[in-house]
Amino acid sequence: MESRIEKTFKKTRAQGRLALMPYLTGGYPTLADCLEILKLLADLGCDLIELGVPFSDPLADGPTIQRSIQVALSQGVNLDHIFELVRDLKTYADMPVCLMPYYNIPYRYGRGKFARKAAESGVDGVIIPDLSIEDSESWRKVAWKEGLDTVFLAAPTSSLERLKRISQLSRGFIYCVSLLGVTGARRELPPELKEFILTIREVTDKYLAVGFGISRGQQVEALRGLADGVIIGSALIDLIEENKDPTERSKRLKAFIGEIREASG
Repeated sequence: MESRIEKTFKKTRAQGRLALMPYLTGGYPTLADCLEILKLLADLGCDLIELGVPFSDPLADGPTIQRSIQVALSQGVNLDHIFELVRDLKTYADMPVCLMPYYNIPYRYGRGKFARKAAESGVDGVIIPDLSIEDSESWRKVAWKEGLDTVFLAAPTSSLERLKRISQLSRGFIYCVSLLGVTGARRELPPELKEFILTIREVTDKYLAVGFGISRGQQVEALRGLADGVIIGSALIDLIEENKDPTERSKRLKAFIGEIREASG
């Protein structure tokens, strides 16, 4: 049976456009502001949300997201706050939400408890960047039981055999990491990205969303007909960081998301 995430990608593919999936650190810049921004993103036609769970050692994240995580942690944002954010968003907009925790978070909280509370709050999928496919069985079992998609990351360095295994285990979509290193807005897409995505296409019919480094409409346009979705995080958080006034922030967000939506097809 198709999950809600898969149904969303199926719909956007049928419409001939890329699914737009913004990333926001949960509780940034404040819990109240975060909820209002999430609601605005829904109003602006975003298709899915990736919500980061603040963690003290975010190895995969670059300076922009790390700063947002520290801001959230300094205000005492915890996992229960994140679940509450998802609940509040889901009462406002019926759109799929993926959580992005580092594995230490569900491991220490209790994998089964984490999966159950995530599902109860309305979470549709979970992206765990530091969970390898080899170590994922215990998590996948509890996630499957609760109806949560587990999304795995595919990197440009992944072998063909590994990409096949990622395809077998990933549910909802496959997160295609556009470049090596950490997250962060870049001006250009890597020249080898097209070949990387075409290689994944050889071994899977699952939906592909590209993240890491995407910050401009021109980059999004280049992915049309190649990927199924785009994930934008650092560029969005940069914009929020630069615009403290809520009115100006909303104005800038509308312009930015409008540019991305237009480029998506």
